[in-house]
Amino acid sequence: MSAALSTATLDAVSRGVPVPDYDRTGLVTGIVHLGVGGFHRSHQAMVVDRLLREGKARDFAICGVGVLAQDRRMAAVMAEQDCLYTLVTKHPDGSREARVVGSIVDYLFAPDDPARVVERLASPETRIVSLTISEGGYQADPAAEGAPLTAFGLVVAALALRRERGTGPFTVMSCDNLAHNGAVARAAVTSFARHLDPDLGDWVAEHVRFPSSMVDRITPVTSDADRAATTEALGVEDGWPVVAEPYVAWALEDDFAAGRPPFEDAGVTVVPDVGPWERMKLRLANGGHQALCHVGVLAGFRYAHEAAADPGVAAYLTAYLDQEAAPTLEALPGLDAFKDALLGRWRNPAVADTLDRIRTDSSDRLPAWLLPVVVDNLAGGGPLRASALACTAWARACEGHDDHGRPLPVLDRAAAELTRAAAAQADDPTGFLAQRHLFGDLVDEPRFREAFLEARASLVEHGALATAARFLDGGE
Repeated sequence: MSAALSTATLDAVSRGVPVPDYDRTGLVTGIVHLGVGGFHRSHQAMVVDRLLREGKARDFAICGVGVLAQDRRMAAVMAEQDCLYTLVTKHPDGSREARVVGSIVDYLFAPDDPARVVERLASPETRIVSLTISEGGYQADPAAEGAPLTAFGLVVAALALRRERGTGPFTVMSCDNLAHNGAVARAAVTSFARHLDPDLGDWVAEHVRFPSSMVDRITPVTSDADRAATTEALGVEDGWPVVAEPYVAWALEDDFAAGRPPFEDAGVTVVPDVGPWERMKLRLANGGHQALCHVGVLAGFRYAHEAAADPGVAAYLTAYLDQEAAPTLEALPGLDAFKDALLGRWRNPAVADTLDRIRTDSSDRLPAWLLPVVVDNLAGGGPLRASALACTAWARACEGHDDHGRPLPVLDRAAAELTRAAAAQADDPTGFLAQRHLFGDLVDEPRFREAFLEARASLVEHGALATAARFLDGGE
């Protein structure tokens, strides 16, 4: 058994694997991050680590916070490893690059000691509170029992202390895959604050900044094989490395209440308005992922690269990207390059991104990412076939089996509701589409309803692969 990765074992890490070359003991934790998962560690924490290696951002080291009960395992690994972990970049040719990241210098587990988390957030050192809490995390009810233990309950409790103590506000920086994520975070924090104290809500609205951001890097779930390969490469044992594709992007609105690191020096696009980049990423990359995952699992594929390599699925995805999603976007430098790179990224076998990861909680994701494309194309007379197939494939997958009759679990916080809606399709083919809290009034739009029903009939009669193959050469 190898020794665990930690400050004491950094000297034992294999040559050729970069380790932090900066003094971590002298750093100031200017960022508190809520929701330390794989994506944060492959993205924002990597960017801060890159700045620290250049002698910059020493006042912006990160304190991670676990908010959910399932974060207890991460807390244990972080404690054992002095918050060090390995980031492994997986290239399409099978090669790997490993580096040990040291930008997270502390980790707190909120369910065990929420008061300690609130004090850390209220500390004058804390200048940015960043979030990766998933789409569903923004839907918490401030009046619900246990609200102080939610991400926004903790943030508001800390802001109340800062206001009382005259410390001043921090910036709340959402890094979640949400349209207008800064505005969504603003609404959530302000509503929590006003629930506690209307005057506090007014103070938050006036003083706290909520920059929007666009973030992108495919970061699959770390497997046991990843852990074993990382330990072999390092010569020490990492209990929770993170693996990711080479591609990384971050566009960030320059709107901060108490300063920020020089993110642009680490490749971040810092702009006055992130909206165009946000829409580009959500409609192309995230919407495309939704188009890919449901058709893929119906066909029996397990991984994104397997499904994206099928010629018919590739033609269907290309139709969605080129003909339906891209035309709804405004002109933007790099848009075509971003779009054209997606199929190659999804086909990277080294990443081994599971379709189950991508399709989890589609009730939060597909309406936010893909349906805006549908709405714009309905308004502008654009095509709908690929988007309709994505929606129909989701509905079909929620029936609980793939095209081969194998069980297909519904991986969604609303699984029971989705399963009932899917079962209703046996008597009414529009039963799933009629869920207005998901699809709005699309069931009343004749052009989309017709495309949806046509795609469903093809899925039922011919299966997902044959239905996708109808997009080859623009065929019907």
